[in-house]
Amino acid sequence: MGTITAGLEGVIAGESEICYIDGYQGILSYRGYNIHTLAEKAVFEEVIFLLWNGWLPKQPELDRLKKDLVAVRELPAAVIDFLSGQVKGNPMDVLRTAVSMLSLYDPEAQDMSAEANHRKAVRLMAQTANIVTGFNRLRTGNPLMPGDPSLGFSANFLYTLTGKRPDEVMERAFDVAMVLHADHELNASTFAARVTAATLSDIYSSITSGIGALKGPLHGGANQEVIRWLLDLGDEDEAVERVKNTLARKVKIPGFGHRVYRTEDPRATHLRVLSEELGRRTGHEKLFRLSRRMEETVKEIKGLDANVDFYSASTYYSLGIPIDLFTPIFAVSRMAGWTAHVLEQYRNNRLIRPRAEYKGNPDGQTWIPVGKR
Repeated sequence: MGTITAGLEGVIAGESEICYIDGYQGILSYRGYNIHTLAEKAVFEEVIFLLWNGWLPKQPELDRLKKDLVAVRELPAAVIDFLSGQVKGNPMDVLRTAVSMLSLYDPEAQDMSAEANHRKAVRLMAQTANIVTGFNRLRTGNPLMPGDPSLGFSANFLYTLTGKRPDEVMERAFDVAMVLHADHELNASTFAARVTAATLSDIYSSITSGIGALKGPLHGGANQEVIRWLLDLGDEDEAVERVKNTLARKVKIPGFGHRVYRTEDPRATHLRVLSEELGRRTGHEKLFRLSRRMEETVKEIKGLDANVDFYSASTYYSLGIPIDLFTPIFAVSRMAGWTAHVLEQYRNNRLIRPRAEYKGNPDGQTWIPVGKR
């Protein structure tokens, strides 16, 4: 057998044209476009198109995608009924189950042609957002919001979530956050989705696998833990002391360090700015100040940098997003990357089947009848 690498850390498990990461230099790019450029210049729909197709859309292509996302976002009545009956459910469990249900009402669910899979990717992108916002509306006793076709994807998400039209600053901040979370190479959930797709299972099954992996606290839930930390702190002095005491007990602090990056996560660079701007704008500047003191203290003691989860916590909170929806929103943005990877897997497929080093009893054990054991 070959060398065992725990957690497959550093193992090259396949080829992809979608996302590039240089963890030592802190470089992240989608299809050759640096994440800093995309965060500053792109809207989320452009990034969706880029991830799916490999090039930036021309205006007619972008207009068509926006129109398609609006046209297919309505949820099947049975899915709405399901959401109505699960208002006390875990949001990620509800999302995972609702996405799986979508396949039952999609006449193309079992059509594995490239054209049908692309259409299903559009539907998944639009309807996943509506599942999250619809679930939140129903559990808070509010009617579903139909959305506004004149608004972009991110603005519509905030509008149908809260019932209020976001101003330009809040819309742009959320849109940037969506861009930053859209893909990240072979992370756990994307790998899970590709493993399922490699069996030639349908795209709904593949995405359901990804959502299940994202639910795990070692992958998608860290920003929820970050905001709970921040809300529990009284002032900056307490932040410093809490960090020192936690690290002294050799307990990890959520939002720091990364399996790939050995320098600052380039996504955190932008989220830090968004956290500060939104904090000032919404009266949550204290959260940013506490975040900065935590970041400085962890860096000083452990040499660890903030990752994407750390400043996304205060950013989402300042946008008025409920804490237990932080991870479902991660899923909505990552849907762009998941579907891109599934489509790529279908195009260049080989069953993913690694091996395990057996550590059990040696072969040749003696069989003992049940009455004599």
